[in-house]
Amino acid sequence: MLIAVVGVMVGSGVTLVLERSLTRILVGFVLIGNGLNVLFLVVSGPAGAAPILGLSGDPMADPLPQAMALTAIVITLGTTGFGLALAYRAWQLTGTDDVQDDLEDDLIRRRAERDEVSTTFDDVDDTELPDEGYAGDASLAPDDEVPA
Repeated sequence: MLIAVVGVMVGSGVTLVLERSLTRILVGFVLIGNGLNVLFLVVSGPAGAAPILGLSGDPMADPLPQAMALTAIVITLGTTGFGLALAYRAWQLTGTDDVQDDLEDDLIRRRAERDEVSTTFDDVDDTELPDEGYAGDASLAPDDEVPA
């Protein structure tokens, strides 16, 4: 039963991470982290006695999954704090927390539509590079200029 909960949590988290809103991405990371913690709980096996020296008789619990769960909690907390800072700063600067399209991604997409291969740095001669412009090819420049 808990495996189904893990699947739903991780699946929902991955779905949210693929969204455009930083808030949803952050909630997705939290869901994935919590799903992994539940997974560690499931795979650790049945509960046993505390692994304390001097006790014997009852089967002892394996402390490794507990340590991994604590580590995952700390990593999720750090990722959540960093994501909150990013979302807050993006909201301060742009008034929205949506992730914007990158201009280079648009250039790569347009080149892929034309079946063009981009040149590597070694293939470009310094005399071929323009002083100004959009990557040397004005036909591939986006329609809207982004202010600097």
